[in-house]
Amino acid sequence: MTRFIVLIEHRTARRLLGALLGLLVMVTALLFSRPAQAQITSPKIALDLRNVLTANLTPTLNWAKDINGVRHVKVLIVSKSDDAELTALRSAVMSAGGSIYYRYSSVLALAAMLPAAKVGGIAARSDVQSISPNRLMTRATSTVESVTGTSAVRTTSTTNWTGITGVSGRGVGIAVLDSGISWQHANFKGDGGDSRVRESINFTKVGDAVRAGVRDWTTGIDVSGTLNPASPTMQTYLSSVQNGFAPKADRYGHGSHVAAVAAGRGTYQSVDTTGIAPNANLFDIRVLDDNGYGQLSDVLAGIDWVIYYGRYKYIRVMNLSLGADSTESYQTDPLARAVRSAVAQGIVVVVAGGNFGLNASGKEAYGTISSPGHEPSVITVGSVNLKSTTSRSDDVVNHFSSRGPTRGAAYSATGVKTIDNLIKPDLVAPGNRIIAALGEDTVGAGGAWNLLATKYPSLTMVSGSTQSADKALMMLSGTSVAAPVVAGAVALLLEVNHGLTPPMVKAILQYTAQVLPNANVAQQGAGALNIEGAVRLAASMRNDMNSRIQAGATIPAGDSLLWWSGAAQPNPVSVINGQTIPWGKLVTAGGNRLVTGTKLFTHWQPMYDHRLLWVKNSVRKLGVRYWPNSNNTWPMAVLDSAAPNTALLTPGVVSMVELAGSSSLLSKTGLFMPLSTLSSWVASGKTLGQGVVLSEGVVLSEGVVLSEGVVLSEGVVLSEGVVLSEGVVLSEGVVLSEAGSTSATNKREISVAGEP
Repeated sequence: MTRFIVLIEHRTARRLLGALLGLLVMVTALLFSRPAQAQITSPKIALDLRNVLTANLTPTLNWAKDINGVRHVKVLIVSKSDDAELTALRSAVMSAGGSIYYRYSSVLALAAMLPAAKVGGIAARSDVQSISPNRLMTRATSTVESVTGTSAVRTTSTTNWTGITGVSGRGVGIAVLDSGISWQHANFKGDGGDSRVRESINFTKVGDAVRAGVRDWTTGIDVSGTLNPASPTMQTYLSSVQNGFAPKADRYGHGSHVAAVAAGRGTYQSVDTTGIAPNANLFDIRVLDDNGYGQLSDVLAGIDWVIYYGRYKYIRVMNLSLGADSTESYQTDPLARAVRSAVAQGIVVVVAGGNFGLNASGKEAYGTISSPGHEPSVITVGSVNLKSTTSRSDDVVNHFSSRGPTRGAAYSATGVKTIDNLIKPDLVAPGNRIIAALGEDTVGAGGAWNLLATKYPSLTMVSGSTQSADKALMMLSGTSVAAPVVAGAVALLLEVNHGLTPPMVKAILQYTAQVLPNANVAQQGAGALNIEGAVRLAASMRNDMNSRIQAGATIPAGDSLLWWSGAAQPNPVSVINGQTIPWGKLVTAGGNRLVTGTKLFTHWQPMYDHRLLWVKNSVRKLGVRYWPNSNNTWPMAVLDSAAPNTALLTPGVVSMVELAGSSSLLSKTGLFMPLSTLSSWVASGKTLGQGVVLSEGVVLSEGVVLSEGVVLSEGVVLSEGVVLSEGVVLSEGVVLSEAGSTSATNKREISVAGEP
């Protein structure tokens, strides 16, 4: 009996001990799981990445994969360290069981692979600003000479400091980051018959193991530390990305069309498809593959290359007719930061705004600007439908063209969400049924047409075109086509005045734009591109401002922008195809302001310094750190710091947003007021304010119309799709024909997204 009692006591004790041990395990798990969960939900981690980190199963994505049963992700880690080489951060990534494929110059960031469970720990580091997935990038998806006013500057003597007659972009370099350029096409011939595509670089898979020359999805590799410009590794790397004018340079076809719109020569047949700047030099920076897709890391590497070599090859313009879905604020989005660095180096960056102006129900969708169009420093372009005429009186904003405001979100350390709400697009340009080069293989490679033309032969039905080898044409639509119209225009402005800074170029294009009736700021920005007026205004201004900035000078506010005492601005009216076009005379500033006044172009405004990023009540100053012993030649990183609190606009510059009022779509006020109303007030002298300083910033309403049931996208957009013409949208966001009615748009199904 005693033994039995003792046995029961032993069993009870074991059970109690087991229960206690189980409870201890549970408590321990809870205690240790909470910080891990908190790390995973860190506001430093992009929302789409957080969703993958916490998903039960690993989604099928280009940047997520299970390795031996352990989830890994490919990410872009953006740092806020003072260490340009990111030594400590690289060490932490390696210690976490990751690999590093690239360290960028355009943005202080690493292209890396990490175990999913380690992302939170890396995000918790004080030298990490944000972590984003290596998102998929894809394409956004001569009448154009006549309708934009380009013909006027071809034939009219433009008197300025150079005495140049006729403007064609001669000598200015345009970098086209896209699917490649069919360099042998007749559209790209120069005066001597040689190609104006000066260099061809292939950056596909550059921020990945493939281009790094190591095995993909393998841990424990760091090749970033050897990418010093003087190192043998860097020289080998640079040799590996040289495309060498490959016979199949653009098998997708998007990049060739984009390049031709900006700088093609199309006078060789009856259908004149000459682009905006037919004497400009082109630099083919391939970042999209044969199917029109690429990785965020590839685009960043392409931007790096342009920053590295821009000053030596006189690349003053960069066109990105591509985009990515991103919920991130411009403050942390790696692509936004990279293009911002290019602007800080004096390069004018032009990007497509996106083709998401209609939602899935076929209704107008605001807040649909894609990345990097949400970056304040770039020129973000929307699309205009020319209605197949050379008259500007019937032009309207395309239904597919993405609307503002920007909806990227930033999170505080406590998780408080702040939406950017910045004014975009900056302006609109022709982007509907534009005819340009049909990229194809060289004759030696078989002369095959590109994928778009082969898959959708209706695109090649261009009346009057012979469609012979290396002379064939195709038709596309979309903001991806509108962007190179503006990129070509920028080349013309820089030809007549190489002293313009990127912010000056944007301001000139906006001030001279034509206001389209019945369209608001969120739809058209400052209005429709007017090249005739922009070239005249650019030619009236002095040409040494950019060089002074590049030399590190601080130009006094209010310094004269005129060449001589008594000089005046040109008449703010253009005549295009016999039609009188008043300038809109409105310019965006600080991301959420509309300003006007002749002082904008007669006196230096500190906001024109492209080293400054002014957004709302914040001003950051960007500076370049160079590789040691490179004689300030090779940029190592672009760093920013707080700028002094100072006036950014001089007295005499007038703010207009007070007159616009709070933003209401139903009342058509604020951001949704017809721009023609604001422009008419400027013309009549109905203005308020005498200059804006940083501490007084006048803002558009931060709570944009949510109370009225108007749904604004939170920044979540589809990958930038190609639009082939206004009408039927196909699987990759492609629009084929003029459609009759508007119905739901679906990325996977054929559906109508055109204008009635």
